[in-house]
Amino acid sequence: MKTILLVVGRTVEQHFITAISDYVQRTKRYLTFDMEVIPELKNTKSLSNEVQKEKEGDLILKALQPGDVVVLLDEGGKEMRSVEFADYMKRKMNSVNKRLVFVIGGPYGFSPAVYAAAHEKISLSRMTFSHQMVRLIFVEQLYRAMSILNGSPYHHE
Repeated sequence: MKTILLVVGRTVEQHFITAISDYVQRTKRYLTFDMEVIPELKNTKSLSNEVQKEKEGDLILKALQPGDVVVLLDEGGKEMRSVEFADYMKRKMNSVNKRLVFVIGGPYGFSPAVYAAAHEKISLSRMTFSHQMVRLIFVEQLYRAMSILNGSPYHHE
């Protein structure tokens, strides 16, 4: 199984880039993992939020492949503790044949078409975070899940 984090727009702040890269590299010790970036839309000031979501949604759907298991990182998704997420990943590693794709949408969320294509939704918190932070939090939690499953001392109860 290959795990992908699909994000809309590049990470711009250097401290986030550095931290995200660190956790991506750590995670690759345990899992085939990549972060794919869909370029942000140009000239969005003239677009309504709904039109922007639709256009980003089209780009997200184009990045998906047949057989992908699509999990949206969404405020309306299921919340879990880190150990529960580790168990979730263990189940996915045993059941997903091709790609497990986690998706972080643009600033206005996902289009109805992306929601329709998704298999599941996960929420990282009830709080709202910047999209830059969500990327970092997710890759850290993915690394934590892998370290839990592999008995690493990174996570302790």
